[in-house]
Amino acid sequence: GNNHMKEENYGAAVDCYTRAIKLDPNNAVYYCNRAAAQSKLNNYSEAIKDCERAIAIDPKYSKAYGRMGLALTSVNKYEEAVTSYQKALDLDPDNDSYKSNLKIAEQKLRDMSSPTGTGLSFDMASLINNPAFISMAASLMQNPQVQQLMSGMMSNAIGGPAAGVGGLSDLSSLIHAGQQFAQQIQQQNPELIEQLRNHVRSRSFSGSTEEHS
Repeated sequence: GNNHMKEENYGAAVDCYTRAIKLDPNNAVYYCNRAAAQSKLNNYSEAIKDCERAIAIDPKYSKAYGRMGLALTSVNKYEEAVTSYQKALDLDPDNDSYKSNLKIAEQKLRDMSSPTGTGLSFDMASLINNPAFISMAASLMQNPQVQQLMSGMMSNAIGGPAAGVGGLSDLSSLIHAGQQFAQQIQQQNPELIEQLRNHVRSRSFSGSTEEHS
């Protein structure tokens, strides 16, 4: 199983660890290793179950908590992931991987609870550099409803009677205008907002939460 993991044959690794578990069902390492293979296959629910089994056998198995944190983060269960990483660090305080992954989970949790009206909170730089997002944005701006919204917002914010007072005169006003626009888009096209959320999540988990071994 370990050799298959090194060769990135994750399905074969799962099969080997399953056979090992049948031979020795009380070995926490086999469950934890199978969890790692399941995560590589994006089978996060199975990975979480295996980590739970490993912890039930060995409650002080830090790696099981760490791998469970990774799987929980990947399914957007950030609060539970934070708890898992904290337990992993309690058992292994010097593990840099747990520290970095804990920070990622904590940031994701803060993003989820960010009061932006639509729940959108993301790394703008990563989006701007992503061709898929640029294409999506270009298509969006061709929508007459969106053009009308933008025109109305800009005239109210900059050319209206409140310009210089409540207009785009400072950063907070700019942020507020952006949030207002996002809320209007949410009302006009909720499907687009959901696509954007999914796009951000998939990009965020393309390697940023990978646990370093």
